[in-house]
Amino acid sequence: MRSGVIAQKIGMTRVYNDAGEHIPVTVLRMENVQVVAHRTEDKNGYTAVQLGAGQAKVKNTSKPLRGQFAAANVEPKAKVIEFRVSSDNLIDVGAELTANHFVAGQLVDVTGTSSGKGFAGAMKRHNFGGLRATHGVSVSHRSHGSTGSNQDPGRVWKGKRMAGHMGQTRITTQNLEVVSTDEDRGLILVKGAVPGSKGAWIVVRDAIKSGTPADAPRPAAVRAAK
Repeated sequence: MRSGVIAQKIGMTRVYNDAGEHIPVTVLRMENVQVVAHRTEDKNGYTAVQLGAGQAKVKNTSKPLRGQFAAANVEPKAKVIEFRVSSDNLIDVGAELTANHFVAGQLVDVTGTSSGKGFAGAMKRHNFGGLRATHGVSVSHRSHGSTGSNQDPGRVWKGKRMAGHMGQTRITTQNLEVVSTDEDRGLILVKGAVPGSKGAWIVVRDAIKSGTPADAPRPAAVRAAK
C-alpha cells in the first residue's frame, strides 16, 4: 500500500484526446509535498508516513509542529496529513513527492471538503418531492411534511432527514481517472469533478477498489536532489 499525496484544487477545464473528444478535468497542484515524519510498528504500533504541503509562516505554526519540521529539516507546512503505508513503502523523511506519483489512466480516490451551501430546505438538501400543488396545500409546497409519529413513540427519530446546514462535509469520490500529470508544474489532471472549492486541500490516493498499477513508482515518485 503506497502513500497518497496532498494537492490543492485549482479549478476545472477541459482537455482533448486523440479522437478530438473533450474531457472535463479538475486540475490539482502539488506544492512542496514532503515527508515530515514516520510512524513505525515498533514505536507507534502501525506504519505510516506524515506528509506536509504548502508553506506556512513560522509565527502561525505551533511549537510542537515547529519542532517536528525542524527535526525533519523542512520548511513549515500549511497542511499535514498522515497516510498508512506498508513497511516496504516507507519514504525517507525530507523527500519531496512529485506529480508522477500517479500514472495516466490509473484510478484514484479523491477526498475533500464539499462547498458549504448554508441552510437549505428538504427539497434541495435531500431531493424530496415536496407536497401537492392543490388539494388543500396552500403555503407549504416545499415543506418536508410529517416529522414524526403519533403517541408511539411520540418523538422525532434521530437522523430524520429535515431542513438544515448543507455542504461543508468530508466527501470521498472513488475511481476517478488520472488523465495526465505534469511533473515540472506539479499538476495532476483528474477526469470529472472533485469535492471542494477552489484553493481547497485535496487528498489523492490509489483507488482502494482497483489497486495500484504495475508501472506506478514504488515507494513513491520522489524529486531528485539538486
